[in-house]
Amino acid sequence: MSRPQSPRRPSPPPGLLVVDKPAGMTSHDVVARVRRIMGTRKVGHAGTLDPMATGILVLGIERATKLLGHLALDRKTYLASLVLGAATTTDDVEGERLSTADPEAVAAVSDEALARAVAALTGEIEQVPSAVSAVKVDGKRAYARVRAGEQVELAARPVTVYRFDVLATRREPDRIELDAVIECSSGTYVRALARDLGAALGIGGHLGALRRTTVGPFTLAAARTLERLADEPTLSFDLDSAVAAAFPRHDVDAATARAVQYGQRIPVAGIDGTYGVFGPDGRALALAADAEGVSRSVVVLAPA
Repeated sequence: MSRPQSPRRPSPPPGLLVVDKPAGMTSHDVVARVRRIMGTRKVGHAGTLDPMATGILVLGIERATKLLGHLALDRKTYLASLVLGAATTTDDVEGERLSTADPEAVAAVSDEALARAVAALTGEIEQVPSAVSAVKVDGKRAYARVRAGEQVELAARPVTVYRFDVLATRREPDRIELDAVIECSSGTYVRALARDLGAALGIGGHLGALRRTTVGPFTLAAARTLERLADEPTLSFDLDSAVAAAFPRHDVDAATARAVQYGQRIPVAGIDGTYGVFGPDGRALALAADAEGVSRSVVVLAPA
């Protein structure tokens, strides 16, 4: 006699999850865990977070994975602990030490010199990513080449550090520890800031701890831990509220809404960049962009 099959778990609704990632997990680990919790394979992330770091990781669920490549997550905020007095292979606390400064050199760094060095790393700067970053070199991630024993030289790239505020300074005989809030553009490596700050002061530096507190419009207020999510597997934003939170809004009438659902062009909205198109009932119908005198759908979210 065949065993009766358990009823199939229904797929979750589409939307975004803002996860408060714990330390020690990769972004892929979080995606795998969320797939089990939410009961779907259709989970993707909008930008990675280093295993040692905690804080905001934005995930798309079901049809909302289509949003991920279009989210304007180009501004991020971190709470960081920077350790000056030693350089490491990974520019963070998990790497092997490359150099350790003499206590006399550490003690010789004045508050004024520290402030000048921080100011020099604020604004529009050229930054060389960490050698163990995810930057691709000839199609292969830099960190994979480093692990394979290769020497990796990465080119500097323009990034913007909008804010680099030192909240606290602790001086020890062998190191200076800084707590800072750093707001920066996407592609900025905070551990590279720690490295470059230590290098500018002549004593070396690395990242001690990192917590991401904002990504684009998403904040820790909307984030939930994996433990809480396991107890209550619900979305942070359903599809409609996710589009409303992350994109400029363009409301259309019923006739135009039908055209959008069929993927047809509609009159321009007069909005720069990608925006959300909403029907009279408040549903998010598509992401669209103005081009050549018309509005074209980038992604149709509610096809006819």
